[in-house]
Amino acid sequence: MAEKPAAPASERAPAAALETVETVDVKAVNTRDVRALYKKREKIFPRRARGSFRNLKWAVMAVTLAIYYLAPWLRWDRGPLAPDQAILIDIPARRFYFFFIEIWPQEVYYITGILVIAAMALFLFTSLAGRVWCGYACPQTVWVDLFLAIERLIEGDRTARIRLERAAWSLSKIAKRLVKHVIWLIIAALTGGAWVFYFADAPTLFVDLLTLRAPEIGYITVGVLTATTYLLGGLAREQVCTFMCPWPRIQAAMIDEESLIISYHPGRGEPRGPSGRGGKRDGLGDCVACNQCVVVCPMGIDIRDGMQLECISCALCIDACDGVMDRFDKPRGLISYDTLANIEGGESTGRARIRWLRPRTVIYGVIIAIVGSIMLAALMTRPALDLNVLRDRNPLFVTLSDGSVRNGYTLKILNKLHAVRDYRLSVEGLPGARIKVIGRDDGDAVFTVRPDRLASFRVFISTDRANLKGEVTDMRLVLTDRQDGARADYETNFRGPRR
Repeated sequence: MAEKPAAPASERAPAAALETVETVDVKAVNTRDVRALYKKREKIFPRRARGSFRNLKWAVMAVTLAIYYLAPWLRWDRGPLAPDQAILIDIPARRFYFFFIEIWPQEVYYITGILVIAAMALFLFTSLAGRVWCGYACPQTVWVDLFLAIERLIEGDRTARIRLERAAWSLSKIAKRLVKHVIWLIIAALTGGAWVFYFADAPTLFVDLLTLRAPEIGYITVGVLTATTYLLGGLAREQVCTFMCPWPRIQAAMIDEESLIISYHPGRGEPRGPSGRGGKRDGLGDCVACNQCVVVCPMGIDIRDGMQLECISCALCIDACDGVMDRFDKPRGLISYDTLANIEGGESTGRARIRWLRPRTVIYGVIIAIVGSIMLAALMTRPALDLNVLRDRNPLFVTLSDGSVRNGYTLKILNKLHAVRDYRLSVEGLPGARIKVIGRDDGDAVFTVRPDRLASFRVFISTDRANLKGEVTDMRLVLTDRQDGARADYETNFRGPRR
């Protein structure tokens, strides 16, 4: 077969030129353009805001921190043989205690229900008011607010902190920075210490930690949480919300045009600019371009640019803008909680009209109500006695010398009460059944179980071959509390030889 002739040089030239151009473009991307993708962090120095939303954030911070630090120390009397810590995650005993509620490992569905309710509640609040969780109750926001309060107390407000940041290192600057970071580390250590108190008796563990008698895992956990709290709350701050947290990306699917979000009203504020002589604002809107909404923002954004991924809906820009409007004798609400529907419809007056009942909010509310009702019903009706039975597989049955047939079973009896209980075992559906407890000679099928414990017992059940219905006979084992008559049953079967 003849070879195909080579293409003329004139036809090959464009391909060579294209290859050259591509090579140059790759080199440009590898040198100049890639470096342009990276930008050094610009440190944010938020000014302290004053107003109703700032006061609300102080109140939420005080309540949430008090709950976190003090909850492990609350006591709840459950009886002489049970822990008296109100909230306790007892991993060795495999229990979760929450005041009068006690969750066992096999009741993990309660934890699932709580997680479902928490997720749906977060979706509901986001649909109604945007990232209100992020702005007020998120642990990252709470601890950043606390660390910023310490920073302002030691280094001053925004202007003083900027001046200190730019100043040369001196004894005064070193002292202020050292004091600030030491206090941050103390708060971070208290945070880690409070967390481990949820997993053991708080007063006992506190003494063990101070006397160096606590388990190694306790010190490791405190150390890790101290480091992460100090790093995330003191150093990383807004970068956690912008780059590490997935919720800013998810919230776009949770809100709609009827959701309340922090909004600047351009129809009233634009064109922006400072007042002229005598306070004249001919042709200007109400925005005086003071940038107070920017300098108080802990995320360092300008809310006047519209809805942004970084905005955590903390509403501090509302307080700052309202203060400026008061000084210029202008109505409040240039920046406020409002909906996109109001803004786009020209109704952005600062007094938002919102449809609370919308398809997505109704769906979230219904799911919360259904899951909550199921959990409450299960909690109110759950028995204090549980029985689980494992039938021997090898051998399936044994034929005794008198011709009767015997099966072996392992009983798992769960006593959820905080008192010793005696239970009697009986058999239904198997005529002439005889019960023998292995390890006992009294012939009495009564089992004693300690408070709040799971006990295991081995029993033999036998009956005459004539009483069997076939190779498999269905039966029910019934356990009865001798004190209050509470019952628990388990359906199983009895195996015998073929007829």
